[in-house]
Amino acid sequence: MTKAMRMMEESLALVDGVLFVLDARAPAATYNKKLKKLFGAKPVLFLLNKSDLADPAETDAFFSEISKTAPVVSCAATAQGAAAKIAAKLPELLRAKFAKDEAKGMKRPPRLLVAGIPNTGKSTVINAMSGEKRAVTGDKAGVTRGKQWIRCGSFELLDTPGTMPPAFENQQLAKHLAYIGSVNDDILDLEDVALALLEELAAAYPAALAARYGIGAGEAPLAMYEQVCRARGFLLRGGEYDYSRAAKAVLDDLRKGRLGRITLERAADFRGFFG
Repeated sequence: MTKAMRMMEESLALVDGVLFVLDARAPAATYNKKLKKLFGAKPVLFLLNKSDLADPAETDAFFSEISKTAPVVSCAATAQGAAAKIAAKLPELLRAKFAKDEAKGMKRPPRLLVAGIPNTGKSTVINAMSGEKRAVTGDKAGVTRGKQWIRCGSFELLDTPGTMPPAFENQQLAKHLAYIGSVNDDILDLEDVALALLEELAAAYPAALAARYGIGAGEAPLAMYEQVCRARGFLLRGGEYDYSRAAKAVLDDLRKGRLGRITLERAADFRGFFG
């Protein structure tokens, strides 16, 4: 991560602005304040990506909060029209750059750095804007390994490896990154992660758990976990519960949107957070 941050710092001298990709299901957790500080005076456009998987009311609330201090676009990079929605904001973002170039009689394609923590959809954004699959994508952390320039019509995008702080003061936000796949599953105890997720969803989205797994209101976390095993048929020889398979299934259901449109954070709790 330190190497990636250094690479990004070196790249900033080459670009005119930044597309900062957040996951709309966890905007606060995927907002890296170290990156924002690193950008300095560079103009930044925030992208609330994967909005098709997030709670629409909370996406609107986060949009309003972020827009107090910076331009923002809510989008699903995999959906038709996402690229046009983002591109429509670029003239406003780069107004100063265009004015400066015009005064000097220059005409150079604007260059934008695409930044964000792992698995927020940076490469998918690039592919949408370029009109073809130029950047490698994947539903896990650490797919992008090095920086690459990609021409997108009248401008150029620089893809970079995902970066995040080396430590988290807010452990709840750290859990949210684990839930959505922004932390490598191989270093996690997925059973503990899934148990914590079930507990959060029971408080915020009980209907989603009832619809998917038949989990009733007021059940203890372990009881919910065992109900997932029964509902999905995750049983070992002798009738013991297969907690490992259940953990992977719960996380996959969240990440693929099978639990419905869910946002793990509330914008009301993060007023002033994105300034």
